Amino acid sequence: VRLVESGGDWVQAGGSLRLSCAASGSSFSINTMGWYRQAPGKQRELVATVNSGGDTTYADSVKGRFTISRDLGKSTVYLQMNSLKPEDTAVYYCNAVFTWLGTYWGQGTQVTVSS
Repeated sequence: VRLVESGGDWVQAGGSLRLSCAASGSSFSINTMGWYRQAPGKQRELVATVNSGGDTTYADSVKGRFTISRDLGKSTVYLQMNSLKPEDTAVYYCNAVFTWLGTYWGQGTQVTVSS
């Protein structure tokens, strides 16, 4: 199983970025996909998740600014990030929970927001 993220970049405060994560290597279905982030010196934290039914959860800090979506046919999850703030700077990790296989993580993509 492989999760490949893309879309991380440097952006000024107030800008937008779109992250993508594609899962491959398994025929088992994916229950939930999500995004987590880890800033320097801090623990990894949940950003947003979406399950196979389309139900979403968001961290309070990103509600109203970030939108998670999922393409079931492509086993891909997206994170649209608007109104970015310097405190959003972190390495963003994709996460997928597979039926029977458990949880897998991507390698991470850097998002840097300058003030």
